[in-house]
Amino acid sequence: MAKPKTSAWPLALSYTVLILYASLYPFSDWRDQGIVPWFYLTAPLPKYWTWFDVVTNVLGYAPLGFLYALSAMRSGGAWRSAHAVLLASVAAGLLSMTMEGLQSYLPVRVPSNVDLTMNFLGAWLGAVTAYSLEKLGAIDHWSRIRARWFVRDARGALVLLALWPVALLFPTPVPFGLGQVMERLEAALADALQGTPFLAWLPVRDVELQPLLPFAGLLCAFLGVLIPYLLGYCIIRSKRRRALFMVATIAIGICATALSDALSYGPSHAWGWFRLPVQVGLAAAVPIGLALLALPRRACAALLLLALTVQLALLNQAPASTYFSQTLQTWEQGRFIRFHGVIQWLGWVWPFAALVYVLVRVSRRESDL
Repeated sequence: MAKPKTSAWPLALSYTVLILYASLYPFSDWRDQGIVPWFYLTAPLPKYWTWFDVVTNVLGYAPLGFLYALSAMRSGGAWRSAHAVLLASVAAGLLSMTMEGLQSYLPVRVPSNVDLTMNFLGAWLGAVTAYSLEKLGAIDHWSRIRARWFVRDARGALVLLALWPVALLFPTPVPFGLGQVMERLEAALADALQGTPFLAWLPVRDVELQPLLPFAGLLCAFLGVLIPYLLGYCIIRSKRRRALFMVATIAIGICATALSDALSYGPSHAWGWFRLPVQVGLAAAVPIGLALLALPRRACAALLLLALTVQLALLNQAPASTYFSQTLQTWEQGRFIRFHGVIQWLGWVWPFAALVYVLVRVSRRESDL
């Protein structure tokens, strides 16, 4: 049997894109401010800084260094050594240096040599962690576990599953309701086409979008948990392991949603989302998930395609509530501005990426098993 393809490279690429987005957000008002992009390298240390910024910069680049080093070591050859730490640290450092330089063209961003230093430190710590785990045999142990649990070509689904709880951190109008983009997309298109004859081509709604009924909210919560179930079932080999995965999915989803509300409204409101329709939806997902344990992988993929289509249709027929829009100010104007764009895009794109993945999967002949 061929060696499974590593998930480290696609995860490293995905995380690099997230770093790019977070570093250059909000991508507006680009201008030459009359300073060279590298001026910050020799600038005096800032007079004001917070531990939050320091920790954020270290923790933000630690996964990047970890994934870069792991990708290099998983590629084999000369990089399966301490050279991977050097390569990962230098690559992440160059990325950070480039991002800080580009921020000099964004009036709302401030390039900083402290940020660069903390980013490099975080990447180095992440790379050292990956190297240490490799030397201790933890990475090879994971490879053996992966071979027992998952089919050979599982890295696409594993990447999506790894990103799912992160996508849930951005507040959603319906718990587990990722992918509500239609209203914003229509507004963005209207703004882009303003003053052009193409504006008349946009379809006009006969009726205004209506809020979701309680049963529709219940169904969205149910499907929001069922979708990662089925995505995992597409790549997990045995019924027992599928059952364990189902329990872990519910626990991780609940924790991520509670953390999202705690960050948005405060710790005392962490469970404000856990209302009766959501409780019923999650409760219904358990027996349904158990009933599907024996379903063949191709059938799971087909059912996943249906679940994604139904949930996206329901969510995008409803408007974002005014109250929900107000809560986004916590992310857009507070400390979470660094993560706002990144996690928001994850929440928007994740179900569509899963849709593309499952379409590709059901269209090809099932191999391995």
